[in-house]
Amino acid sequence: MPSSETARDRVDGLLAVIAERDPDRDLNAKAVTWRLRRASHRIDTEIRRQLAAKGMELWELEILCALRNGGGTLTMGALLDAAQITSGAITNRVARLERDGYVRREMAADDRRQVLVTITPAGLERNWAVIAANNAAEQEIFGDIDPDLQRGLAQDLRRLLLAVEGPDPTSKTGPGPIRETPL
Repeated sequence: MPSSETARDRVDGLLAVIAERDPDRDLNAKAVTWRLRRASHRIDTEIRRQLAAKGMELWELEILCALRNGGGTLTMGALLDAAQITSGAITNRVARLERDGYVRREMAADDRRQVLVTITPAGLERNWAVIAANNAAEQEIFGDIDPDLQRGLAQDLRRLLLAVEGPDPTSKTGPGPIRETPL
């Protein structure tokens, strides 16, 4: 079996076609973009598959963690920002979580136009269960990849995100080590 330095992935084949048609074109950005997209899709698909086998969905993690990290209660607007999904999706997902007893919705006492979403004790339990299942899926996906390579990728991806997004505006400190603790 060829080493990772000599083996060709699917992106190499696509890049070769482009390079043949346009030999002067710089394909570095395209190579990074395509590989990130493919890796992200494969990782996301596998995590979703493993969570689904346990009756869980990845979006539960995003919403429940946002509530937990936000002190337990957020406005729908703040939850929308934290979960980074559309307003239609947030409404439907919060309704499902409320139906299942994981969150509670109520009007803000000082502004009846605002809806507050609060994580329940059952929601906290569900949050930790989904985190554990997600962590197990990540460990299975990356289990055969050298830890030094994982650390290097994490650092390189941090630099990439800083270059394309800039620093986290809510961060009060500089970059720290990559955390290995649950979300």
